[in-house]
Amino acid sequence: MKKVLLAICVLLGACATEAPDPETTSPEELYNYAADLLIERREYTRSVEAFDQIDRYYPYSRWALKAQIMAAFANYVKKDYDDAEILLERFIKLYPGNRYAPYAYYLKAMCDYARLSDPRRDQARTEDALAALNEVVARFPDTPYAEDAKKKTVLAADYLAAHELNVGRAYEMKSEHAAALNRFETVVRLYPATQSVQEALYRMTEIFLILGLDDQAQKSAAVLGYNYPDGVWYARAYALIGKHAPHLLSPKG
Repeated sequence: MKKVLLAICVLLGACATEAPDPETTSPEELYNYAADLLIERREYTRSVEAFDQIDRYYPYSRWALKAQIMAAFANYVKKDYDDAEILLERFIKLYPGNRYAPYAYYLKAMCDYARLSDPRRDQARTEDALAALNEVVARFPDTPYAEDAKKKTVLAADYLAAHELNVGRAYEMKSEHAAALNRFETVVRLYPATQSVQEALYRMTEIFLILGLDDQAQKSAAVLGYNYPDGVWYARAYALIGKHAPHLLSPKG
């Protein structure tokens, strides 16, 4: 969030206090007034309207593009994420090479990121957020936006992995082993750096033993032990194999 505010400070100029007449006021003065509404007064709805006036009355001025970005940010701050995304998508479509394009992509990703939902709920928005964050990293790798986006992909991936894990557990409880395995394998394949991967590997070991697939159980437990030798889930997997398939353990085990 600090980087977002820093980007805004770069865009801002001096602040005006009185409501100007858009027909007789320069775009720079209108911009300063709108910025004052946003930053100092925190009157977000009025600031969106004020920024919109710049784009409407002075569409070809250099302040118009700044105003579009700032109107999107004002909507973001007041949690009108859909309205912010509409403005940002329009900006990106019309001005993909503009100097503010990296910030537009970043802010659009933040609109999705702000709506991450509980892992027990549908994760469509989280998938959108992860894709958008990765796009920022891919398109603008040497910017502060990419650096922050990369950090935020971690939480988005954690949410998606946790969701897959929750669904897999539900299938396993209903003895729908194939469906459960599919979910657990998805966690391991797509989200290997998340916390959920340890339990996913354990659950795979558990199901393979239930299905009599001892070799597969040994492989998943071995991956768990190799990567997380001191983890609780590996200890459980080792004990599980010792109980149900002791022949898989080495003589020294």
